[in-house]
Amino acid sequence: MLIFVLRRLALSVAIVAIAVVLLNAMLHLVPGDPTVMILGPRATPELIERTREAMGLDRPFYIQTLTFFGNLLRGDMGVDVFTGRSVASIVFSQLPYTLTLIAASIVWSAALGIVIGCYSAFRRGSWIDLSAGVLSVSTISVPSFVMALYGLLIFAVGLRWFPAVGAGTGFWGQAHYLVLPAFAIGISWVGYIARVVRASMLEILGANHVRMARAFGLTERRIVFSYALKIAVLPAVTLIGTGVVHLFSAAVFAEVIFSRPGIGALIVNAVNERNYPIVLGCILVTTIVIVLATLVSDLVNAWLDPRIREAL
Repeated sequence: MLIFVLRRLALSVAIVAIAVVLLNAMLHLVPGDPTVMILGPRATPELIERTREAMGLDRPFYIQTLTFFGNLLRGDMGVDVFTGRSVASIVFSQLPYTLTLIAASIVWSAALGIVIGCYSAFRRGSWIDLSAGVLSVSTISVPSFVMALYGLLIFAVGLRWFPAVGAGTGFWGQAHYLVLPAFAIGISWVGYIARVVRASMLEILGANHVRMARAFGLTERRIVFSYALKIAVLPAVTLIGTGVVHLFSAAVFAEVIFSRPGIGALIVNAVNERNYPIVLGCILVTTIVIVLATLVSDLVNAWLDPRIREAL
């Protein structure tokens, strides 16, 4: 198990390094000069050149990339070109809002999706199973930003049950502001998780060891909760771990639509301003979170399934 964790950590570091190099390359291919965006079109060529030297943009691409890695090892992700603040302080001040939104979306969608998937498997072929299948496919088909817009119009503007914009203060205030964005992001994942858990549960309930457990007189409740459920949720855990990147993408739309603080809104503003240090810092932190989420999902799968632990 320890060797598996070390290998996954080494792979995670390599993925982050490659992502940073590719991101640097893509940012430099974007049309426009960031110094002109900062100083304005009326800036003199001499001032533009001095600013480029101060930002290190006059050096070759590989030198800029190596410099960024060297600063990163010291915990320095650069300086915001507009405010002069540390990029790390700006990014980490917004990160908790996005992580809270994603965590809330995962918790409620996974809980509901697992329940629906298991119940559909038990009632296979019934009207409940068919209705759950139709609802699951329907929620998967609707994009999260459409759900966000309709949720905003219906529950915030029309019914006035929830606030329309902002993040709130205090625990209950933040929870109240979190309901609509978390609903918009998580609703499609209810369908994904329900379909995956249903298929996995049907396969497990028909397995030989479950039939043997029934033959020995074990109750259906004990069979489900002691044997079947732990294995049936494995695909859902993997789906959530690999789907964190899509949750971050959905969070961008939710934070813009609901005017919430967070990494998504910060990236959008930084891209529009061509604020390269902020963009690099946001993508770097996002990549690390996604890689860690994948690692955690692998470890949870190994903990739930003894066969995976034996293979390690």
